[in-house]
Amino acid sequence: MIRSRAVLSAGSNVGDRLDHLTTVVERLADDLVATSAVYSTPPWGGVEQDDFYNITLIVEGAKRPDDWLEICHELEQSADRTREIRWGPRTLDVDVISVSYDGEVVRSDDPDLLLPHPRAVERAFVLVPWLAIDPEAALWTPEGVRPVADLVEHLDADERAGVRPVADLPGVGPR
Repeated sequence: MIRSRAVLSAGSNVGDRLDHLTTVVERLADDLVATSAVYSTPPWGGVEQDDFYNITLIVEGAKRPDDWLEICHELEQSADRTREIRWGPRTLDVDVISVSYDGEVVRSDDPDLLLPHPRAVERAFVLVPWLAIDPEAALWTPEGVRPVADLVEHLDADERAGVRPVADLPGVGPR
């Protein structure tokens, strides 16, 4: 079976944020390549709510893109995630950002799993932690493959500054 490499983003702003993120890391431990520090980030999308704690993870395993998505949904369900308000508060949100096989980026326009994530280039809370664990990271965009470092540099300075490292998860550091 072909092995895939995926970049996932997880965030929480309801309940015990660190515990929710720890659960993600523990569930993905066998496939984990790297985990960022925990970053405090302002909410994205215009809904008034508490700040998020976010992490970015790189995972690798004998999984298809929809397998990664299924794991993300399982984690959200186990955290009692509800989907009442788009971009609203949530116990846990886990997104598949990018998936590749043997260095080839998977592109999908399936509405259930758009790949690479179409808004990742706009989100400092995804890109800043990703860059911290993979300085050579690149993301496919409609304009072509772009280094994550360049994408971060082109974000609004205030948005970049709003992504602040706050903690490492207990027992977890960059791998």
